Formats: sequence, C-alpha cells, structure tokens
Amino acid sequence: MASGERDPTVGGGHHHPTHGRPGGIHQFDDRPLLVFWETTKACDLACVHCRASAQGDPGPDEITTAEGRELIDELAAIGRPRPILILTGGDCMKRPDITELVAYAGRRSVPVALSPSVTPQLTDRALDALHAHGVKTASLSLDGATSGTHDGIRGIAGHFDSTLEAIARLQRHGLTVQINTTVMARNLGELADIAALMHEMGVDTWEVFFLITTGRGTEITGSTPQENEDVCNFLVDASRYGFTVRTVEAPFFRRVVAERRREGHDGSGPTPTGDLYDHLRDRLVDRLGAPTAPVRAPSAATRDGKGIIFIAANGDVYPSGFMPLRLGNVRNQSLVEIYRDHPVLRKIRDATFVGACGACEHAQLCGGSRARSFASSGDPLGSDPGCIRVADRAVAASI
Repeated sequence: MASGERDPTVGGGHHHPTHGRPGGIHQFDDRPLLVFWETTKACDLACVHCRASAQGDPGPDEITTAEGRELIDELAAIGRPRPILILTGGDCMKRPDITELVAYAGRRSVPVALSPSVTPQLTDRALDALHAHGVKTASLSLDGATSGTHDGIRGIAGHFDSTLEAIARLQRHGLTVQINTTVMARNLGELADIAALMHEMGVDTWEVFFLITTGRGTEITGSTPQENEDVCNFLVDASRYGFTVRTVEAPFFRRVVAERRREGHDGSGPTPTGDLYDHLRDRLVDRLGAPTAPVRAPSAATRDGKGIIFIAANGDVYPSGFMPLRLGNVRNQSLVEIYRDHPVLRKIRDATFVGACGACEHAQLCGGSRARSFASSGDPLGSDPGCIRVADRAVAASI
C-alpha cells in the first residue's frame, strides 16, 4: 500500500495468538501471524514515502483471481489459527475482483483485513459489500495533524479532510479503524496532535511506521536514533488514552515498553528524557489532560520474516514490504514452505544477528528492524542503526 503495512489485525478485531511451538522463542516458526498481499500496484495517490512506488495502472504480471484463490486455499489449509490476510497495494480498492476475493476468503474461513487508500474508490457501496462478506477492520493513513503536512506528503490537495471523512465512513459501516502514521522529520512535531485527533475520533489502533529508505522513501529524511527513542517513550504515554499503539520497523518499542513497565506496573514509570519527548508529552497532556488508562501496547515479538510475510503484486515473496530481499514466488513455490524453510527467515526467527543486535539481551523481544539493517548495510542479520543502543555502542567503539 502507499503508506506501508503491518498488523491491520487492525484495531482489536483480532488477537495475537501464539503460533508455532509453545514459548516465546519459537513463536511463529510454523506459520505467520500476518500475510500481506500487495494485490495491485495501482493507486491514484503519489505519496512521497511510498514503499510500493505505486503507479496509476495495474502491472501486467499481477496475481490473477484464480491464483488469488489458490493462495487463500493454502492459508486455509494451515488450519487454526489461520494467518490474517491483509489486502494492501497500491490501493486494494483498485482491484476489480476485491469483493470476490474477500468473499472467497470468508468461505474458506481465512480472516481478512483491508488497507485501502483514501480515494473515490472507497464508496459506501463497496464498504457495504466488503463488510457483508466478513471484513471487520481496515487501516487508513494519516501522516499529519494539519492539511498542510498530510496533503504535502500524500501529494493531493484536500486529502486530509477526505481522510477524516473516510474514518467516519468506515466507522458508520461498522468497521474498526486503525490509523497508520509514518514518522519522518517533517511530521515529528505533530505526533501529539495526531494522537489527540485519533482520541477525539474514537480510532481503535494507532500503528506508527518508522521510515525505511525503500521505494520513494529514499528521498525522505527519517528520524535519528535519539528521536526514535523519544517517540517510542511518547507512544507509551499515548497508549494510555484509550487506543492501542503498535509500531512498524521499530521493534525497540517493545524494549521501551518493558523498561517502562519495570519502573511502574502500568507502564507509566520514569523515562529517559529528550527534548522531543518532553515536547510531545507536554503537548499531549495539554490537549487531552493527564492519562488515566493503562498502557495498551501489544508485545508479540514479530519482526520481518518472523510472524510477517509479504507477497508482492507479481507473486514474489519478501520478509516484509520494506525489505526487498526476494525469497521466492508463490506461482511456483508454496508460501508456507518458503516461510518455514528459507534459511534467512530461520536465522531471523532464531535471532541469529551480528553486532549490537546479536549481543543485545533484547534480541528475541526486539531484534531490531531487519529491513533497516538490510537498507543500511545489505545484511538482513546486521544491526539496526535506528536503535539508540546500536548508535551508543557505535559511538563508544569509536572513542
């Protein structure tokens, strides 16, 4: 999809089951939790950070309806708990057979979530049909608290207002809503105002994406390790205002949550202060008052290739949509066999990392962003330069 992907178990409609053998280390060995299918490259938006480098028209080699049914059949054959199939893009609503695919998945008892773009394709009629066939959750992207920021990132004037209207429309159709926000230098200062806006609109889940330099995102300035640490601590605070917070390509958020919980049973313990954290915390309290709810931050230790797998529009399989390391193709290989047996994925699931990530006591809980490691060094098992611990270790080694 234009903004990114991940976990539109979207807004509480599904829970994170334990997959694979019992115990945290071997979770997700046998089957993924989430299967992302980039149903099409087509999208009417031109987002500056688009992972997919989406285009106006479908690609000539996209998976057909019949092949899509075969993919759904394979997921159904896994048995319970079946992975959640997230239909993304591009814009999944640009696929003329989207309702047919959703209906087939429903008949095969494969849970489906949607990640559409906010365009005129997102009609009441389409939402009625999709909800009738079992779709309960959907994610939309909101990358700013103002039209100036969001519209500038999305590339279309008026898109901010259209997104707020789309959130309300999804809710009217009985869908739970997840909002996806990509963290980048140009919107860091607005994160507290985005959180306040979601609270006011009754959004169920906030999924915060930490930029990876892939697709069009190579042209965007991301956040620094210290800013990432400040944002993660802020997100713990934000999760105490009635919505669940998850992150994408920032598994160190789980480490921050664990550290905060050690200091206070509700996760509200002391934080390492930074200027950005102080600004965001104070702004959020100014907008919404002091938090009163417990922390809502799931801790399932997924990462690219562990609980997560991505199928591109042409059938190529990747550890995630942000990690362009081709593993195979569903047209001539079993998705489940690729997931279970590919040597890189086995090492990722075993936390066989090198450098700071390999030496870290949080290698299993966190493990760093495999996509960011791959983007920075070409090594899917290297260290995540977006983590403050990796950055601090690098500074110490240079002294």
